[in-house]
Amino acid sequence: MSENRKANATGRPVAVIVGATSKWQSDGRNTRLAHGRTLDDSALPLGVRWGVGGAIAQKFAQEGFFVVLTTRAAANAAALAQAIEARGGECLVVELDLVSAESISAAFLVIRRDAGDPEVLVYNAGYLEGRDLPPEKELLEHIPVEMFETAQHIASRGPFLVAKEVLPTMRAKGAGAIFFSNNPNSLRGRKRLTGQSLYYPRVMMRALAQVLTEEYSEHGVHVANVVIDGTIDSPGTRALPGLQNRRDLLIDPTKIAEAFYYLYTQDRSSWTHELQLTPFAATPRY
Repeated sequence: MSENRKANATGRPVAVIVGATSKWQSDGRNTRLAHGRTLDDSALPLGVRWGVGGAIAQKFAQEGFFVVLTTRAAANAAALAQAIEARGGECLVVELDLVSAESISAAFLVIRRDAGDPEVLVYNAGYLEGRDLPPEKELLEHIPVEMFETAQHIASRGPFLVAKEVLPTMRAKGAGAIFFSNNPNSLRGRKRLTGQSLYYPRVMMRALAQVLTEEYSEHGVHVANVVIDGTIDSPGTRALPGLQNRRDLLIDPTKIAEAFYYLYTQDRSSWTHELQLTPFAATPRY
């Protein structure tokens, strides 16, 4: 279930990053699908190597949080955990499969036991279902039901189950934050193009964030949907045709991490339920 690296003996505030690693990291699923091999990321900055989840984890660790890194396989987060600890941070790697309600419950039992009740939860889970379908299968009639179900598990059912794990304690304390990492397809339905994941279930994630804002802001819990509108810098995306040596077209994950931490630090009068990030600006949307 978990790889215990260091218990939260000093009682640091706890930040849980669900999906702490990236599909586009050097050995990620998208990287291997797009490039057919694992890439060398040794020349890349630490803030880029593990995408958004890795950058957020490092940022909160640098700010004094005990960070919980969740991933489907602990090995995926081993290098990230080492990087956090090398900089004086503390973390715990916990295996969590969002397709399984039992896995989610078991993972949070470990988190509460070994780290403590989360003060911040960032839901950054992604999926590639649909990305490997050929051009002649772009239309919905060709989407296998199993592919749709996986997308629903990650984009809708997973956030619902994870929120249920942390909301009772946050409500009781009158404080806490839940932030969803999302994309522009959560704003409106779009035709799925060849090479794209089955993204329209992410609309449900945005709707859930809005509902939780309505229900829990009065209890001191800040919920926000963060729309990342662009391609995120990472080992796999840097190597894509058309993006090599074009970092101006990529969003720096360390800047995204700063935006997430900024959301956390805002007082209640400044809370926003949605933030949109582009390669050029971070614009609050009310």
